[in-house]
Amino acid sequence: MKVLEAKFVQDFIKMTDDAFRMNWHERNGGNLSYRLKEEEVELIRPRLNPPTEWVSIGTEVPGLSGEFFLVTGSGMYFRNIIVDPEVCLAIIELDEKGENYRIRWGLVEGGRPTSELPTHLMNHEVKKRLTNGKHRVIYHAHTTNTIALTFVLPLEDRVFTRELWEMATECPVVFPDGVGVVGWMVPGGREIAIETAKLMEKYDVVIWAHHGMFCSGETFDLTFGLLHTVEKSAEILVKVLAISPKKLQTITEDNLREVAGSFHVTLPERFLYKK
Repeated sequence: MKVLEAKFVQDFIKMTDDAFRMNWHERNGGNLSYRLKEEEVELIRPRLNPPTEWVSIGTEVPGLSGEFFLVTGSGMYFRNIIVDPEVCLAIIELDEKGENYRIRWGLVEGGRPTSELPTHLMNHEVKKRLTNGKHRVIYHAHTTNTIALTFVLPLEDRVFTRELWEMATECPVVFPDGVGVVGWMVPGGREIAIETAKLMEKYDVVIWAHHGMFCSGETFDLTFGLLHTVEKSAEILVKVLAISPKKLQTITEDNLREVAGSFHVTLPERFLYKK
């Protein structure tokens, strides 16, 4: 099968186009990666390029040794992926130590995988371990309202989680573990990858102050839906704060417990109480 005809590639491209249309990916902002299943690798293996020289990842991810990933390219625009995916995307293979990668398909006009590759792969390693391999998608977007909130709310997991839960009844059901928050750091390096991976031990959503959001999920739909829900909640909160700094009514602690009971999810008690 041709690489572009594979369903996982088509689903990847659809998600990037949907995301661009949400206005989360100005210029070359944001990135997406997907960990291929063994059967998907075998399906396209005859169409992969011959192995080339290994390139350092910039970190070590031994839990991903030998795995293949479909990733967006560094400097590539989400708006162009649907037009020319072979220029904008790459399938990479990791070595047996999880220290190096090589491009096996894509980036036909040159380039390299996303500059956030260390963060993506470190998060993939964490989520593969925690979910017994179910999570395969890592997605980073420049979500406008979520970024805005990082200028006015304390950069604390508890504060962001509780405020976002209150904005829509579905929120504690969609992200019952809450969200993590990383203070401002230079993107693209090992340091921010380490801090994000620490939070991914507890959450599927990590907010980067003044930058955007990272999400992890099993499928493209679930991961996109998770990020979309958090950003929609942030949009409601931004509008509420613009109307009035004080809420006349809200979803209470007891309401949140009722929702948790009805939908059979467990909410961390530390997020239910307000100071």
